[in-house]
Amino acid sequence: MNKLTIQDVPIKNKRLIIRVDFNVPLNNSLKITDDRRIKEALPTIQYALKQGVKKVILMSHLGRPQGKVVEELRLTPVARRLEELLKEQVLKLDDCVGDDIQQKTNTSKERVILLENLRFHKEEEANDLTFAKSLASLADIYVNDAFGTTHRAHASTVGITKFLPAVAGFLIEKEINYLGKARENPRRPFVVIMGGAKVSDKIAMIENLLSKADRIIIGGGMAYTFLKAQGKNVGTSKLEADKITVAKELLEKAKKANVKMAISSDFVVVTKFESSADMKIVKDIPDGWMGVDIGPETRKRFKEILAPAKTIVWNGPVGVFENDAFAAGTKEIAEYIASLKDVTTIIGGGDSAAAILKFGLEDKMTHISTGGGASLEYLEGKELPGIAALQNKS
Repeated sequence: MNKLTIQDVPIKNKRLIIRVDFNVPLNNSLKITDDRRIKEALPTIQYALKQGVKKVILMSHLGRPQGKVVEELRLTPVARRLEELLKEQVLKLDDCVGDDIQQKTNTSKERVILLENLRFHKEEEANDLTFAKSLASLADIYVNDAFGTTHRAHASTVGITKFLPAVAGFLIEKEINYLGKARENPRRPFVVIMGGAKVSDKIAMIENLLSKADRIIIGGGMAYTFLKAQGKNVGTSKLEADKITVAKELLEKAKKANVKMAISSDFVVVTKFESSADMKIVKDIPDGWMGVDIGPETRKRFKEILAPAKTIVWNGPVGVFENDAFAAGTKEIAEYIASLKDVTTIIGGGDSAAAILKFGLEDKMTHISTGGGASLEYLEGKELPGIAALQNKS
């Protein structure tokens, strides 16, 4: 990575403002149901404290409050969990800018301070420079460690870099190292698994990886658009009718690039989207039935393709894994990948990461990205604005 990191700058006795991604899921009781994003931020925070910084000021968004204060989206539960993990007192403030915040960050006895949800201010997502300058006024150095937000040009990811020296944290460094190697110089054979609901979300990624991957596996809801492009019946399965032509073009491009594309060939189908619905396994989907998972023949074929791989990138589940009745295909493929030896396994964020966590396989994967949209755009070959804004190594 050609960006300066927190290790490249002197931080002793400095005030650091660190953009973290504490956008964690909360249940109805406002309890955190998955604290992985908080844990991923710990190495950078702990390093800063060990180096003798004056203050670590953390800022994050949570949910989509759309520029208004939403009580259920306050970062208070995050502050309490962070305190437990850090074993250090965390001062949680009720806002992120203003004279009162300035005064409290300057005089607090606590070394770790968590600002309130950035998105309570509409200026955050608008990348408003006055708002960004107010955030910057709290510190001496800016550290971005929120990979999941780097594909957005917001005040806390881009605007703030105009007012402070800006470097990357350890999480961003790790993400770029793993995803960058897969994108630029993967060990071969390099196999990509594409799943999830929509072809439209993955078009650019498929096009970019056609020149890099040895094999591409297509499963999940997006497979039905490719099957329709091949003239096959998909019943009432998930279908993007306006992307059938695009799917045909991608199949043609893959052929020209000599990249074999493997698409689901048998399916678990149901009459309606309910666990109790009639279910069967078919090769041709009848009218009135919808595909919800890959069938046993497809699972076997996908595993044969994955067996020799040295690099695997998985972005998107191959079935509706959220429902246990339709999760068998995604689980079997995930367990098989976890069992492979001497292979770099990179799981894209979002639903792919959620599936791996659901099946308890997170420790068996090389890297699970914390950024759904960010990892997707990075693998598409795009420059992420939040990373582009950081200072280059000289």
